[in-house]
Amino acid sequence: MTVFEKMKHIKNLIFDIDGVFTDGSVFITPDGDLLRTMNSKDGYAIRKAVKEGFNVIMISGGESESVRIRFDKLGVKHIYLGVSKKLAKFNEICEEFGFKAEESMYMGDDMLDIELLESVSLSVCPADASHFVIDICDFITENGGGNAAVREIVEKILLSQNKWL
Repeated sequence: MTVFEKMKHIKNLIFDIDGVFTDGSVFITPDGDLLRTMNSKDGYAIRKAVKEGFNVIMISGGESESVRIRFDKLGVKHIYLGVSKKLAKFNEICEEFGFKAEESMYMGDDMLDIELLESVSLSVCPADASHFVIDICDFITENGGGNAAVREIVEKILLSQNKWL
């Protein structure tokens, strides 16, 4: 099955956060808070996917409450932070909500993402992902993390299903 054909069957959009929605940079405040920047184009794509009925799921090792607030405001119902075993969490989510791996896309950028990337129908990474991740992904975005890479893949998936325009 081609990548484009896989896109037509996706119902679940699953994402890592750091290095995907961000460029991986973290600013540390004097109080020890970690600050990230995210691209508003990615936010638009996520909001559009939610509106079109996709299950949007965030699974991240990070634990920032501000990240939860950001995605909650975009309409994301499934936000899991502080997760070190992403495949196990994905399997729990599938069991609880009836989601299927063959209807799922995962976008990650680093070593902790490989196991989950290998378990879904469509594996995606930003252009600046770890070369170990790039080597196993079905689709590598032209853009790097934090630079509308999420928008790029969401737009392609929604276009493949006539749901973008």
